[in-house]
Amino acid sequence: MKKILPLLLAFLLAAPTTFAKKKKDIDRFPDGTEIPEWFRQNESVDIEKLGKKYVLTDYEIFADGRLHTEEIQALIDKAAANGGGVIVIPRGTYMTGGLHFKQNTHLYLEDGATLLGSDFIGDYPLGKTRIEGETCTYFGALINADGLDGFTISGKGTIDGNGLRYHKQFWLRRKWNRQCTNKDEQRPRLVYVSNCKNVQIEGVKLQNSAFWTTHIYNSENVKLLNLSIYSLGTPNHAKGPSTDAIDLDVVKNVLVKGCYMSVNDDAIAMKGGKGPWADDPTKVEGNGGNYNVIIEDCVYGFCHGCLTLGSESIYNHNLILRRIKVDHATRLLWLKMRPDTPQRYEYVTVEDITGNVGQFIFIQPWTQFYDLKDRKDPPMSYSDHITMRNCQMEVDVFFNVKSQDEQYKLTNFHFENLDIKAKKNADFNQSYVDGFTVKNVNVTK
Repeated sequence: MKKILPLLLAFLLAAPTTFAKKKKDIDRFPDGTEIPEWFRQNESVDIEKLGKKYVLTDYEIFADGRLHTEEIQALIDKAAANGGGVIVIPRGTYMTGGLHFKQNTHLYLEDGATLLGSDFIGDYPLGKTRIEGETCTYFGALINADGLDGFTISGKGTIDGNGLRYHKQFWLRRKWNRQCTNKDEQRPRLVYVSNCKNVQIEGVKLQNSAFWTTHIYNSENVKLLNLSIYSLGTPNHAKGPSTDAIDLDVVKNVLVKGCYMSVNDDAIAMKGGKGPWADDPTKVEGNGGNYNVIIEDCVYGFCHGCLTLGSESIYNHNLILRRIKVDHATRLLWLKMRPDTPQRYEYVTVEDITGNVGQFIFIQPWTQFYDLKDRKDPPMSYSDHITMRNCQMEVDVFFNVKSQDEQYKLTNFHFENLDIKAKKNADFNQSYVDGFTVKNVNVTK
C-alpha cells in the first residue's frame, strides 16, 4: 500500500497536464469550437455501392461529335425512375447541353472520358437560379444538382465547358461597352449544386468553364476532393473571364482538399449576397452566411485570389486556408469591402503557406457596380479575428490594406511566424487594425 500511494499521487498530479495537452492538440476552428470528425473522413466514392451503372454507349449514345443532351437527360431520368444509379461516361468525348441530375443519380467519368459542353447558350435552359449574389432567372449550368441528398461526381475523366467562344465574345462586348456585366454576356457555369446535402465531387478535371466553374449554393456537408480545376483560355487575349474555381454561396460544412486550381479569377470566393439590404430577409430572397469551411493541402497556380471574401458576401464565420503551395497567384487573402453592402468577415485563419504571390493580404473598398439603391446611409462592415501564421513566402507587396473607418472596421488581427521576402511594403501600418498582435514576423526586401 505504501508503494501504491506515491504512484497514485504521481498519476493524479500528472493527469491534468496530460488532459490539457490532449485538449490543446484537438483540431479547432478559429472561434475555438472543435472541428468535427466529418472533416477527416475522406473515403473515395465507391460507385459499386451506388446502384446500377448506365453506360452511355450501352444506350447508343456515342462519341460522334453530335449533341446528346436529350439522350443523356433521358438516361438520368430513367435511372431515377428505377431507384437510382450511376451515369457512366466512357472513354471518348461526348457533347451535351445542360443536364439535371435527380435524387439517387450520380455521375462517373472513366479515365479518358470527356463530357464537353455545348458552346451555344440556347442549350442551357433558363430557370430560377442563384448567380452573383442574387436569386433570379438565368441560364442553367452544364451539370445541375438541386435538392439532392448524397449526390456524387467522381472518376478520372474531364468535364470541359468548351468556353473559348464565350470568352472571346465577352472580351469583344467589353470593348464595345465597358459597363458590360458578367451576366450581360450570357454564359453557363460548369457545375451548379444547390439546396443539397452530403455531396462529394472527387478526382475529375473541371476545365475551360464559360463562367464560374463550381458553384455551391445553400448546401451543407460538401466535399471537393482531389480536383484539377483549370480555366485560363487561349490565346492570351481570350483568357476566361470570371471562371472562378469554386464559389461558396450560403454553405455550411465544406471541405476542399487536395485540389489544383488555376483560373482567370478567384480560386475560392465566398459569396452570399450583395446590396444595401442584403442582410434583411424581409427585403431580399435567398441570402445568407457561410460557416465552417476548410481548404487544405491544395496547390494554386495563377488566380486573382487564393481565398477571396466577396464581392457578393455578407457573412463568413470559421474559414481555414492551410497547408497550401502557391505559384504566381495575385493575392493570398483578399477581403473585398463593398461599400453598398453590410458585411461581416470573422474568424478566418490562413496558415502554413509556401510559395510566391503578388500580395500577401489585400483589403480595399470594392466599388464595381456600386449601388446604394434607396438606402441613404452606407452600411458599416467589419473584419474581425483574422489570423495569418506559419507562412514562408516571396511577395510583391506584404500588407496592401487601406484604412476606411467610415466604411469598415478592422479588429483583432494576429500575425505570427511569418518569414516574408517582399519587393515592396516591408513595413506595415499596424494602426489600421484595432487590436493587432504581431509575433515573430520577419519581412525583408
